[in-house]
Amino acid sequence: MSLDRRHFLLATPLALAGCGGILAKQPYVARSDWPLAPPPPVGAGVGGRGVVQVQGIAAGPTLSQRGLITLLADGSIHQGYYNRWATAPAQATTAALIAWLEASGAFAAVVGEGSSLTPDLIVEGTLDTLLADPAAQVARAALTLVVAKPVGIGERPLAQRRLRATAPLAGVTAPDLVAAQRAALAGVLGQAVALVRGLGAAGGADSH
Repeated sequence: MSLDRRHFLLATPLALAGCGGILAKQPYVARSDWPLAPPPPVGAGVGGRGVVQVQGIAAGPTLSQRGLITLLADGSIHQGYYNRWATAPAQATTAALIAWLEASGAFAAVVGEGSSLTPDLIVEGTLDTLLADPAAQVARAALTLVVAKPVGIGERPLAQRRLRATAPLAGVTAPDLVAAQRAALAGVLGQAVALVRGLGAAGGADSH
């Protein structure tokens, strides 16, 4: 074996050990998946009438991914890589809206798409906004909701509203961002329940 080759073989473990020391200094950061759905209020009444079908809530332009969204000072959007929602926000909002409408006790049944029950009201919409705004120290949520009544093979729109809510933002850590956005979404869900409940109580009358 040549002297140069033996020198290379001896030096290689030392070089790799040095690289390992550098890599060891970089801490591993794991991704965190945060549940989004805020729990509905307790103590709601029971014995409602009618069937409500909630169709899948669509995702707005910035909400197709699961990363937590923060509005930066320059007006741009930062989407987190290490902190994400456990479920896509629009999908979580659909499930939460069903749970909140059920908990309201205002209806005999609340179902999702594909149910065999004939609905008295159909609810659909788009989750437009769900983000933290540290500069304003708030989280923001916005949901465009459409409520319609089945008529024959079609639907008759009863109401379309853009529901908005904010919640205080205590800090910029991931738990702060999550808690504030959950609270903002809860505010929007409360408005959605009130809208659908009012239309149901009116027997599907027009509301504008």
